[in-house]
Amino acid sequence: MSDKPISTPSNFIRHIIDEDLKNGKNGGQVLTRFPPEPNGYLHIGHAKSICLNFGVARDYQGQCNLRFDDTNPHKENLEFVEAIQADVKWLGFDWGGKPFYASDYFEQLYGFAMELIDKGLAYICDLNAEQTREYRGTLTEPGKNSPYRERSIEENRDLFQRMRAGEFADGAKVLRARIDMASPNINLRDPTLYRIRHGVIHHQTGSEWCLYPMYDFTHPISDALEGVTHSLCTLEFEDHRPLYDWVLDNISIPCHPQQIEFSRLNLQYTVMSKRKLTRLVEEGIVEGWDDPRMPTIAGLRRRGYTPAAIREFCDRIGVTKSDNSIEMAILESCIREDLDAHAPRAMAVLHPLKVVLSNYPEDKTEMLSAANHPKDEAMGSRQLPFSRELYIDRADFMEVAPNKKFKRLVLGGEVRLRNAYVIRCDEVIKDNAGEPIELRCSVDMDTLGANPEGRKVKGVIHWVSAQHGIRAELRLYDRLFTVPHPDSDKSVTDFVELLNPQALRTLTDCILEPGLAKAAEGSRYQFEREGYFCFDAKASRADLPVFNLVVGLKDSWAKIEQQD
Repeated sequence: MSDKPISTPSNFIRHIIDEDLKNGKNGGQVLTRFPPEPNGYLHIGHAKSICLNFGVARDYQGQCNLRFDDTNPHKENLEFVEAIQADVKWLGFDWGGKPFYASDYFEQLYGFAMELIDKGLAYICDLNAEQTREYRGTLTEPGKNSPYRERSIEENRDLFQRMRAGEFADGAKVLRARIDMASPNINLRDPTLYRIRHGVIHHQTGSEWCLYPMYDFTHPISDALEGVTHSLCTLEFEDHRPLYDWVLDNISIPCHPQQIEFSRLNLQYTVMSKRKLTRLVEEGIVEGWDDPRMPTIAGLRRRGYTPAAIREFCDRIGVTKSDNSIEMAILESCIREDLDAHAPRAMAVLHPLKVVLSNYPEDKTEMLSAANHPKDEAMGSRQLPFSRELYIDRADFMEVAPNKKFKRLVLGGEVRLRNAYVIRCDEVIKDNAGEPIELRCSVDMDTLGANPEGRKVKGVIHWVSAQHGIRAELRLYDRLFTVPHPDSDKSVTDFVELLNPQALRTLTDCILEPGLAKAAEGSRYQFEREGYFCFDAKASRADLPVFNLVVGLKDSWAKIEQQD
């Protein structure tokens, strides 16, 4: 469990736990669990559940189990298991030892299924999937009993044992609970408890089983076997709670956890469906699960998000029972505030324009001191090489100022170079198309440091020494989709049509201050006047470092959304 305190405002779940503890329920213990399916990478929605489950356990001096719901080996593998563990640890939490697996309980689950059969509460059904749907009924019409519902206990036992032995093909038979086909809750209309899966190697149990339990059967029993006190689920499981309770009420297990539902995280301009995220990966629409455009925790980590920012985001959005849509700006604000306080400053020229200081000695290089952070002296300073030839950003020069608000360099005008001198533009060299390719400037050597008395220079721009700067690739990431709610947008038939073509723009000829050549994996910087960037070791080459845009200095989408 993380040792670092995380603010934990009260919510309805904590009120329930407080009341339970007050009444001496569960022996004064609190045990939660985080039960991901290892069939993909975790996303920002899972982060909310992680922070909730592990945070509750931490604050009540309890325990949170990490338990893999590994009951569908067709879609699961060890890559996902390892990625999930890495994500939970990166967020700052620990499960206190070895993780749990639903497959740890396969033998016990099988025994409990036999118990239901012996009680006449479960039966083997031969209906195929289409027939089962037809028999189930609708939300307004009751279902009808399966023709196999009245099989004897002896026959059901025999068939279930033979299913385990592998005598029947996939889909030939299932084990169903015997509850009520007329129930208004469709989840109680004799739900499937077990199905047959041949030809797969389970990442934990190998080829030992060809019979796999369903989630609605596995989950409550796994909770009970582990002694979970509060089983926290998202709202889509609210209608499943009667089945959760039914399973535990009808087997000989002493523990009965309390399932409590909360609203899932719906983040604008992205999708949270693992099926849709899997499609983006498998069809090559993104580079992989850790693509910085993805809402996965791995993607956010590679882009440059911090664990503290994600925890703060989960804290800010809170825990309620009401479905809501969270603005992307809230998440971006959290990372912007975190990096503003902790990211060292650096200078990077995204669109280089050469500047030659005509009155500066050709063979001279001097080292100028620059603070690593304007508000934190403890972060120290760095030395920047200054020489005759520099690069500034193209956007920082115009021959004639377009308006009074333009405070950068113009022909005949002056500007201060950040942490350096005041320069004056004397001449513009252009290419055949009339575009500036070089500026001839003069430098006032008496202007290092504070402006001399009576000297006024309105603008300050950043720069990099042409001789010492390093070439780099900057990847400018934006929102994955062009609309806030791609999952529900009816203007298209396929959600991929709403992908933002500007979600990734690549700049390959950027010039960075030389100290960034030693950037460590995942190190983050504020490139002054540009935004917050993170070194991407995975994408970098020996001769071309790559930095990802984490977030801009301001919320550039606010105006766009207002215009829309």
